[in-house]
Amino acid sequence: MFWKFLFLAATFATALSAAERPNVVFFLVDDLGQRDIGCYGSTFYETPHIDGLAKQGARFTDAYAACPVCSPTRAAVQTGRWPQRTGITDYIGSPLKPEGWKRNTLLLPAPYSDRLAHEEVTLGELMKSAGYATFFAGKWHLGPEGFWPKNQGYDVNMGGVDRGGPYGRGKYFVPYDNPRLPDGPPGEHLPDRLATEACKFIEAHKAEPFFTFFSFYSVHTPLQSRPDLQAKYEAKRQKLGLEPKFGREEPRDVRLVQEHAVYAGMVEAMDAAVGKVLSKLDELGLAKNTIIIFTSDNGGLSTSEGSPTSNLPLRGGKGWLYEGGIREPLIVRWPGVVKPGAEVTTPVCSPDYFATLADVTGSQPAAKIDGVSLRPLLEGKGSLPDRALFWHYPHYGNQGGAPGAAMRQGDWKLIQWYEQDQPELFNLKDDLGETKNLAAQEPQRVQAMLKELEAWRKDVGAVMPTKNPAFDPAEPNGRGVQAKGPPKKAVGKKAK
Repeated sequence: MFWKFLFLAATFATALSAAERPNVVFFLVDDLGQRDIGCYGSTFYETPHIDGLAKQGARFTDAYAACPVCSPTRAAVQTGRWPQRTGITDYIGSPLKPEGWKRNTLLLPAPYSDRLAHEEVTLGELMKSAGYATFFAGKWHLGPEGFWPKNQGYDVNMGGVDRGGPYGRGKYFVPYDNPRLPDGPPGEHLPDRLATEACKFIEAHKAEPFFTFFSFYSVHTPLQSRPDLQAKYEAKRQKLGLEPKFGREEPRDVRLVQEHAVYAGMVEAMDAAVGKVLSKLDELGLAKNTIIIFTSDNGGLSTSEGSPTSNLPLRGGKGWLYEGGIREPLIVRWPGVVKPGAEVTTPVCSPDYFATLADVTGSQPAAKIDGVSLRPLLEGKGSLPDRALFWHYPHYGNQGGAPGAAMRQGDWKLIQWYEQDQPELFNLKDDLGETKNLAAQEPQRVQAMLKELEAWRKDVGAVMPTKNPAFDPAEPNGRGVQAKGPPKKAVGKKAK
């Protein structure tokens, strides 16, 4: 803990005056795919408030989550460190752990931590030590009670517990059965309630710097929409003549068309909640001195649990190392700094938000962080240092994905599947959909990238999956496929 106190002391000593510190509102949406937003290409879902943010700020085309599932990315956002350093490499609460493993898979998944250690310095602690009032609303999913937001630097916690979704009796409606979110009146809708709580906090702290972390439970399962919005999108689907179509991403079907009316209603309700907070900032005259960050924790859900969205032209979705599982929306509005309507094509990742806010607040982290400040990109006055981005997911996801690692370097992306250690190499500039494996044509590049990926794994202390001594090759593989290499690409087909 001693180095943590050193960090906090260093942060406080170098913090800017209140007049120099912008307020910060951070929106983190759960399971929102990059292509689920109008300004990123969706023509079925309606997101006018988020689209307006993009017009007023910068839209990042190549932003990434640190993991294709939620808890590891959330740990990376909170700490500025790769998930492997925190030990959280799968979603907390996953039943797919090595202890008592029953599935007939080639590998046993790696063990991982089920909580964000108190020794980790969080965004809440960073901002609090820099003189900010700190608020958390919504999904936390970073450990059991005792490791919730108020134990990690947030003054107020509305709804942040150990759960990965709204699993109370009313799901997205009252009763929430959430020990950190008292029920409202009958019919109250969760995203709107969380927006109301965020607005209350902002108004109460309008005279001082504030940090509002609005972490949506939306648009995670259970799939449940306001009835009026569901009806709206059912009518829209019929008017447009849309019907469900699926391809194949072994061992799962993958949705190819955005036409799911319930999911569309969830997306619009999330957008309305964003709009409610933005309107409060305008009402209080705070918008000009408030940084807005909007992003997601992993790709859209396209191969499991109803497969409610399509990530095309991105391949795969949540739980996969393909672009559909890790490429995210990222919009940043910073009036007077970010040029309205700017488009940023530089690849960035979840740990960068911590580094950016440390930079903005004048903090100097004493602990090692992996992110880099995005301020040069936001100011339009520079570029980031040359670097690669990395992923390590040593688990069998419940969306059909297999253990593996990935690396992006420039336009090149490498995926290493641990079951057979057969790499895939794609040039994302020419092949955004990752349809052409160039590994056989670029053996030297593959070897160089594998070497760098291995060095990164060693540096971050990545824990590897191990061989499953109970694997029976005569029986079907536990993923529902014969393990003969990387998954096959999706092939289109209509739903039955």
